[in-house]
Amino acid sequence: MDFKQLQSFISVVRCKSFTEAAEELGISQPTISTHIRILEEELNSRLIVRTAKSFEVTPRGTELFECAQNILKLRDDMINRWNGHDSKVIRLGVSTIPSAYILPEVLPTFGKSHEDIYFVVTQSDSRGIIDAVHKGSYDLGLVGMKTDDEQLVFRKFYQDRLVMIAPVNDYFLEMKDTGSFSLEEVLQEQPVILREQGSGTGKSASAFLEKIGISEDKLHIAARINDQEAIKNLVAGGLGVSIVSEKAVHDYIDAKRLLQFELPGHIAGREFYIIYHKEYILKDYVCEFIRYLEHCYKQ
Repeated sequence: MDFKQLQSFISVVRCKSFTEAAEELGISQPTISTHIRILEEELNSRLIVRTAKSFEVTPRGTELFECAQNILKLRDDMINRWNGHDSKVIRLGVSTIPSAYILPEVLPTFGKSHEDIYFVVTQSDSRGIIDAVHKGSYDLGLVGMKTDDEQLVFRKFYQDRLVMIAPVNDYFLEMKDTGSFSLEEVLQEQPVILREQGSGTGKSASAFLEKIGISEDKLHIAARINDQEAIKNLVAGGLGVSIVSEKAVHDYIDAKRLLQFELPGHIAGREFYIIYHKEYILKDYVCEFIRYLEHCYKQ
C-alpha cells in the first residue's frame, strides 16, 4: 500500500468512475484499476462493486475511504510544515559585520519586492554561526570566515578589506598628513584592541598579522571584545588602535570620529560567505534571497 494507490482509491470513490478518476489524476485507467486491485488484495476485502449499470462502495471501502483521506491529509500537513508553504520564513544566522552593516542595506529593499517572505535573524560570531548551520539550526548563514567543514557550502558574496583605525589626535593626524605611517611601528608602540577568537574579523586580523610577520604575543593587547561598535568607541576614546573590516567603520570615518589607515591590499582582503548545508534542499524563496544578495554585491 502506498500514497498513489490511496489517492487513486479516493478519486475513484469521489468521482464514482474509474475513467473520470484517471482523468483527474492524469494517469491511465489501467493504472487506476491496478491500484484498486492491489489494495483489495492487500486488505483481503472487496472495496468497490462495479457493474455495467452500477457503482457501489462496500462497507470496508467506505471505512478505507475515510482512513485514506486522513492519511493523505497528515502527509500533506507534514510536507507543508517542512517546506514552509504556510509561511515563507528564512532562518538566518549572521555574524557581526553582516548583522550590523549588510542586512540593513539589503533587507528593506528585498522586503519591498518580496512581501510574503519573513526573516528570523540570530547574531553570533562566525564560528558559532558555522556550527549552528552544520547542526541545521539555520537555513542560511552569513559569516566572515571559511572552514574545512565538508558538509557545508561556502559561497563568497562580498569582498571586504581590513584597515587599521586610530583615534583622532595630534600623533595620528600628523602621521596621516605626512604619510609617515608605519604599521609595524604603530602596532609595537600602541595598545591594540582585537576581536574575540571566534569572530571572522578576529581570524582575518590574526592571519594578516601572521603574513606580515608580527606575532600577537608581541603586541600590547589592551582588550579582546566581541562587539564591533564597542571597539570603534574605545578606539575613538583613545584606548588604542585596532584592525577591523572597512565595511564596519564607514560611519565613524565619515563623521571624523576615527582615522583610517590603509593596509597592504594584496594581503588585507577578506571575504564574506553565504553558507548552507549540502544535504538540505533549499526552498525556492531561500534561493531567491541568495541570488539577491549575490546580485547586490556583485563585483
